[in-house]
Amino acid sequence: MGWRFKALYWPLAACILSLSSSVLAVDDPPKVRLQEGFPIDCDKLPKDSPSGVYVIKPDTSPPLVVYCHVDEDGKGWTVIQRNSYKTELTWHESWTTYKYGFGNVMQDYWLGNEYIHLLTSQRVYMVRFQIKDKAEKEWHADYDIFSLDKEVNGYTLRLGRYSGTAGDFLATYDSNTIHDNMKFSTKDKDQDRTSANCAASYSGWWYDNCFIVMLNGKSYIHWKNVCPGDCSHSMIMVRPTGIC
Repeated sequence: MGWRFKALYWPLAACILSLSSSVLAVDDPPKVRLQEGFPIDCDKLPKDSPSGVYVIKPDTSPPLVVYCHVDEDGKGWTVIQRNSYKTELTWHESWTTYKYGFGNVMQDYWLGNEYIHLLTSQRVYMVRFQIKDKAEKEWHADYDIFSLDKEVNGYTLRLGRYSGTAGDFLATYDSNTIHDNMKFSTKDKDQDRTSANCAASYSGWWYDNCFIVMLNGKSYIHWKNVCPGDCSHSMIMVRPTGIC
């Protein structure tokens, strides 16, 4: 069974800072690759680095254990969310738990709103929301700008222009609902526009009235017009946008 990280920087980070080797492979999973000085994100991994678990250190952030996805073009994406329909996670967590992150970086996890904020504040980032439907067909929605506002502003979601195959159901107003510019809600911190508490019924997410996209669910991953709650997988990952 894989290691679990509640807040995805951990006491071990204090120990690994003293390691002199540039890369460390751990015999038991996950194999954590440690870059000397720690890259600020997965885009800064050395050339030809494989996908896997790494330690990064964004500006003003403690070291973070993350999964880096290296695509077929050799570009490194920092994975901030991953979920599967048969996940062991309930996703029905508190504001503090969503703030600092939870899960298993080799399987399903949430990086943590505070760390996503710190990560996306240091450069201009784009995001890819990647899903697989129940037939395992892959879909994606890219936004050329992505960030989370600071906690005092509710970790508000900020998105740029859309491209992709899944349809723009995050930044387009549809069915009296939009996700862009919405604050994050959890079961103990209701920040949506409805009189009810969407997160109490579902899980932590950027709700409006309530949702047309919701990826943080146990046995429920939803993207309108692609999979009505029965997506098999989801992944959210970021990299520098390159547009400025």
